[in-house]
Amino acid sequence: MSLRKKIIFSFLISVLIVGALATFEYINFVQEKNQMRFLEVADSARDRSLKILRHEKNFFLFPDQAQQESAATVGYLSELDALTGDIETEDAGAAAHMRSLLSTYRSEFNNIQALLAKISNELDGLKTDSPVAGGEIPLLKAESRDNPSLVAGYLQSNLSLPAGDLRVVALGQLGAGINQLRDTSNNIVMAANDLDKNTRNSANHVISQSQLEILVAFPLFLMIGLGALLYVSSDVVKKVKALTGAVERTGRMFGPRPSGPAGGRKRGRKDEVDILVEKFNRMNRLRSDWERRVQEKNQEALLQAKKLAAIGTLAAGVAHELNNPLNNISLSAQVLKKKIGAGEPPAVARIVDDIVGQTERVRDIVSNLLEFARERALQLSEVNLGDLIMNAYELARKSGDADGIGFELGSGGREFRLQADQPQLERAFVNLFTNAITAIEGEGKIAVHISPRNGNLEIMVSDTGSGITVADREKIFDPFFTKKDKGTGLGLAIVLSTIQKHGGQISVISEEGIGTIFEIILPKKRRS
Repeated sequence: MSLRKKIIFSFLISVLIVGALATFEYINFVQEKNQMRFLEVADSARDRSLKILRHEKNFFLFPDQAQQESAATVGYLSELDALTGDIETEDAGAAAHMRSLLSTYRSEFNNIQALLAKISNELDGLKTDSPVAGGEIPLLKAESRDNPSLVAGYLQSNLSLPAGDLRVVALGQLGAGINQLRDTSNNIVMAANDLDKNTRNSANHVISQSQLEILVAFPLFLMIGLGALLYVSSDVVKKVKALTGAVERTGRMFGPRPSGPAGGRKRGRKDEVDILVEKFNRMNRLRSDWERRVQEKNQEALLQAKKLAAIGTLAAGVAHELNNPLNNISLSAQVLKKKIGAGEPPAVARIVDDIVGQTERVRDIVSNLLEFARERALQLSEVNLGDLIMNAYELARKSGDADGIGFELGSGGREFRLQADQPQLERAFVNLFTNAITAIEGEGKIAVHISPRNGNLEIMVSDTGSGITVADREKIFDPFFTKKDKGTGLGLAIVLSTIQKHGGQISVISEEGIGTIFEIILPKKRRS
């Protein structure tokens, strides 16, 4: 049997054991769940029966609350009716008994309410029949609800009503009805208590049975699993040892495919270890090709770095030579602007303003050239990244048309700190936000989200601008590359340089017409 088949066999045995245990536990879980559900139903039935008993007592004791207590009693009767449906699924006999008691109780309660209304009307008639008893009628009505026999005796002894009087007869019927109702309500409570007790006993039985089955099944499954493990491992361990020896002798053994069997294995059909040796040789060749490609890319990166250094040197020299003439032109134009009087033609003032404005624009370009060319060492300090980003956006917003553009710094963004050169890093984010504002035409949104990742901070800067074309994505960080009518194309080159000097990385994801996301990863502490 090949190693693959042995592993599959071991896996199938494990799956069968786990599946059997899972099925076994699931059946027990379903049984226990059903018992718990029925226990809840039984407990609810017991609770409703006790509430019926309580509201029944209040109905007779407090005439002023009779209507509310009657409504509450009827409501709990309806709830018990609904619960009998759940009881029937587990215990049809108990459900039928409970349903019969509820029907009897409802009938008796309705009869008592009718008798009380009749007796109340009959007692009101005493005002004309016996004027002396008129002031006692409210007290007689209240007492008739709880002790009708006492009221009947009072009417017979004090008002000389005969035993056959309708009021006396009705009070006797009411007393008998109240006793029957109380017996029925007590029977309902007893039935609910019995149901609750039987349900708890049944649940305890199911739990005990599950525990016993687990104690029997688990050792059985454990022995089966250990037997399968010993059977498979007896040969697999040998294969693994042979593979370990082959890996340890990689430097001496791997070249062309070995001509003889390795590790004392029998000749014949190759198993997975033999195939692994061949794949390992191929991996070595692939690694050599990969190292060659990496070396070529490193050489290209070194050449690109030399080009950038040359461009930076040239830019620094040009910027330095332009600074003095620009300062003189700017100063002269400002002096001329102050000396222009009211009598000068408007065209002259416009020309002087244009000279001042264009001079400032050229000075900005020279400043960007110097920033790009300058290799200033980082002045590290602990920086609150959230505050730095907010300051950078405020600077970008003031220098660009940000009307209608919303800005969002994700929750928790102000809690992150890192070691950085605050002016340089702030300038990098100003350039990012300036580009984002330019890319958004009309209304839009710029969002920044910061999250920790493996000791670094991941900053996602997204905008809803026009996006970047596929052809331009590989060029956006190149110096002097720009699609703007105005600009030097050094903004993102400065961003890339600043992020790299801080030991970080930056990448871009963009889609035309949807927006752009710059992903920046910065270390919390600058690595030496």
